[in-house]
Amino acid sequence: MSGTAPRDTLTPIAVTDGRTVYYDDDRGTYHTWCEDGAYEPVSTALLMTVSSVLGIEPDDLESLSECVEPDALNALFVHWRGAGPRSGDGAITFTFSQCVVTVRADGELVIDPARTHAGPTGD
Repeated sequence: MSGTAPRDTLTPIAVTDGRTVYYDDDRGTYHTWCEDGAYEPVSTALLMTVSSVLGIEPDDLESLSECVEPDALNALFVHWRGAGPRSGDGAITFTFSQCVVTVRADGELVIDPARTHAGPTGD
């Protein structure tokens, strides 16, 4: 798992491709972390996690490229595939398959299926 551990307020609800998905009852959001050194592009982790949260097959989701350029997203977070240390604490937030998705530099993916994205957030 990445350097950031799940908070005590998160409840594990599912395992997707070996990655635990947690639910935050206070915020109504789902969280997972990408593994350090795992050779998995963030776009793949995102598709699998949103699919699990929504309870539908990945092929039934809208095309990720309609929301964000997958190659650019992967390039921003390429450190998940390498052994090098992470630097920075940035994040990107966008709407995908009617969920607001935040990808954080520490490897955390936050899925909010109940919120509509209205611009930059502090997530």
